[in-house]
Amino acid sequence: MNVALGGTFDPVHDGHHALFERAFELGDLTVGLTADELAPKTRHTDRYVRPFAERKRDLDDELAPIAAEHGRDYEIRELTKPTGIAVEPGFDALIVSPETQSGGERVNEIREQKGLPSLRIEVVEHVPAEDGDRISSTRIVRGEIDRHGNLTPDREGRGTEPPDAE
Repeated sequence: MNVALGGTFDPVHDGHHALFERAFELGDLTVGLTADELAPKTRHTDRYVRPFAERKRDLDDELAPIAAEHGRDYEIRELTKPTGIAVEPGFDALIVSPETQSGGERVNEIREQKGLPSLRIEVVEHVPAEDGDRISSTRIVRGEIDRHGNLTPDREGRGTEPPDAE
């Protein structure tokens, strides 16, 4: 099975890890990693997003051992539009989180218009942080939690500008 997944992944955290695990349980994975131009448009809050090359390196470091553990292949591709790679032929499933499920349904509408088969939409539930709220990159960037969901009340967040611009 060929599985698609898209996101900004900045920073990669345990919630993303759950998405990756489910994807590799199903098959080989192609990750659409948001391009620098698209990344700010996909954020719900204004925050600095690291450059594509840095995010790709960190994503590759995260994916490689999980893929090896499952005996799967993976590819990271640049995502330049929100519906991204999943509207292309050759995919069987799309991994989403609860808040992106409607986007997955939109992808299937586009696929239908293109005469492509619908994707199996796999919703992976959020991973809770220590305080019971979900782990998110935004919370990590704000300094509220670390990538594993541990509370970090004494840590400062990243802010909305690149480090050298502040």
